[in-house]
Amino acid sequence: MDAKHPPLIATHEVLNQAHALENYNAYNRNLALQEAVAREHAGWAHEWLAERGAEVGSAEWIEHGRLANKFPPTPKLFDTYGNRCDEVEFHPSWHECLGWLKRHGCDTGPWADPRPGAHVARAAAYIMFAEIEDGSLCPTTMTYGAVPVIRHMPEVARDWLPKMLSREYDRRFIPAQQKRGVLIGMGLTEKQGGSDVRANTTRAERVGSATHAEDAGNGEWRIVGHKWFLSAPMCDAFLVTAQTVKGLSCFFVPRWTPEGHLNEIRIQRFKDKMGDRSNAGTEAEFWGSRGWLVGEEGRGIPTVLEMGVYTRLDCAIGSSGIMRAALSQALHHTGLRAAFGKLLRKQPLMMNVLADMALESEAATALSMRLARAFDAQEDEGETLLRRILTPAAKFWVCKRCPTLVAEAMEVHGGNGYVEEGPMPRLFRQSPLNSIWEGSGNVMCLDVLRAMGRHPRSVEVLTAEIEPALGRNAAFDLFIARLQKDIQDQDGIETRARRVTQDIALAMQAALLVRFAPSYVSEAFCATRLSGDWGHAFGTLPKNTDFEAILQRAWPL
Repeated sequence: MDAKHPPLIATHEVLNQAHALENYNAYNRNLALQEAVAREHAGWAHEWLAERGAEVGSAEWIEHGRLANKFPPTPKLFDTYGNRCDEVEFHPSWHECLGWLKRHGCDTGPWADPRPGAHVARAAAYIMFAEIEDGSLCPTTMTYGAVPVIRHMPEVARDWLPKMLSREYDRRFIPAQQKRGVLIGMGLTEKQGGSDVRANTTRAERVGSATHAEDAGNGEWRIVGHKWFLSAPMCDAFLVTAQTVKGLSCFFVPRWTPEGHLNEIRIQRFKDKMGDRSNAGTEAEFWGSRGWLVGEEGRGIPTVLEMGVYTRLDCAIGSSGIMRAALSQALHHTGLRAAFGKLLRKQPLMMNVLADMALESEAATALSMRLARAFDAQEDEGETLLRRILTPAAKFWVCKRCPTLVAEAMEVHGGNGYVEEGPMPRLFRQSPLNSIWEGSGNVMCLDVLRAMGRHPRSVEVLTAEIEPALGRNAAFDLFIARLQKDIQDQDGIETRARRVTQDIALAMQAALLVRFAPSYVSEAFCATRLSGDWGHAFGTLPKNTDFEAILQRAWPL
């Protein structure tokens, strides 16, 4: 065949496509995360986190994440002989993911080994795992938040805490007494209530006298009702809200009774969710399920909120991980694909887009990791007040920014980003969930206002955290002065709650970057996020931005 008619094979050779991002170290390639770990008192975990980063960046673990979502769980409501069993069947990769999380203490590690920086080290591992699989983080998070609640129940804690703190993942569907490790879920949401859990109609009635170890103290209750969402029904026990004669209360409801029989928790259906496919989101009914009161009767909301403050932290951490995953994919893709004579990564406008996303990701990581440190200082009043106001603010803002960044990263890939064979569609479907789960945006903003109203010193603590950054950036100083006025002005503040909450989160992000990040990062962040003429779309950084330095920092070779 002559030169004018090359062989057909030449037209099918792949010359300008990126290969899959795999076999990289998710920790070593993330300088912002490494610096945050050191800054927030977990430098002792660097080597351990680097080992975890190599694992989650490997082709093996990326494939586990893909398979766990490609083959979602299925309900097994009855056994072969017609007996009710309400079991959940998962792909083996789901169990591998939960095994990794349990083995490395991503559920209860800081409670089992409460050294300084323990919550920070866990947060770093959690961020990295969120880059490859998010559904398995749901039971991980709930177990993490359940520990301080279960500790209020000495009789239950005696038998359950050792298995919650265990590093062994036991996938068997058997009574907890026979297992090496357990996971805890929760059931709050009902059809008629949503975020308004006080409107719940599930009821609990006290029965009998104490005959089992778990019955001691508050006695046994029977729970009847319907939960619109019962998260992770394969868990070994659940914290469930139900109405008593004294009002909404919280109950510990094991999957199996102390005698080893299935408790009356009946799966009605699995939710056909937009994302989070690997995790079984379930609608369930309680048919006289046996439970034990947690905390004070009629005080169920404060009880579940003690768990909720930890799960809300994980929403911000998890969204930071998803954002980092999307950024990594975009940086990897543009570093290999060319257009108009040079790599996309070297095109001026693409550099602006990538650098802008890198700023967003670094700011989310810095805020989430600083918040994690506040959870390490359990006995510090200042840190307690800081996490009271900052947890809902961080959850609101980081989770709100996540879908926007992931959508931009998908666009960077062009048509390939919209194809299910790649990672971007799954990241995009997952990206809105943390903003919805554990209280939607409005709930978070109102919670920020409650924190300021009920704990006025929380504003003082927040101000003290921000003040060391003043005097270094003019845009930052003007922004903080305006925020202080907005907080002090109580006229119509509920209507302005989203703006106030957004600005609190931005103020903390900017303060952290001004104090600890390179100047080319903090100046670009303040010039856009804190400026009235910010273009909002990614890729609107000013022309004097050091784009190359930001990109080298975000994706070091």
